[in-house]
Amino acid sequence: MKIHKNDNVIIIAGKDKGKTGKVLRALPSVEKVIVQGVNIQKHHKKTQKDTKQGGGIVEVSAPIHVSNVQLIDPKTGKQTRVGVVKDDAGKKNVRVTKKSSTKLK
Repeated sequence: MKIHKNDNVIIIAGKDKGKTGKVLRALPSVEKVIVQGVNIQKHHKKTQKDTKQGGGIVEVSAPIHVSNVQLIDPKTGKQTRVGVVKDDAGKKNVRVTKKSSTKLK
């Protein structure tokens, strides 16, 4: 999976199309990511006796499939695809953007 935690992405499909956000968590086993402020769902929580926390309706970010997001190029600010190339020593794979060839962390 080429999208990692802390990447800035844009949603390209679904009800939140066009929104941007930061990846909070990547779930490579199911090919999904959790993006901050996107795909908000409401969960009904029961009151917890041991924590003295009240119940209610809580909004949480649900996972979205990785094919519905694209990375935002840090240089141009537009959406781009991600490629993988070897570094200068030829040992380690490094992620790069396709539009501007900017190396990513």
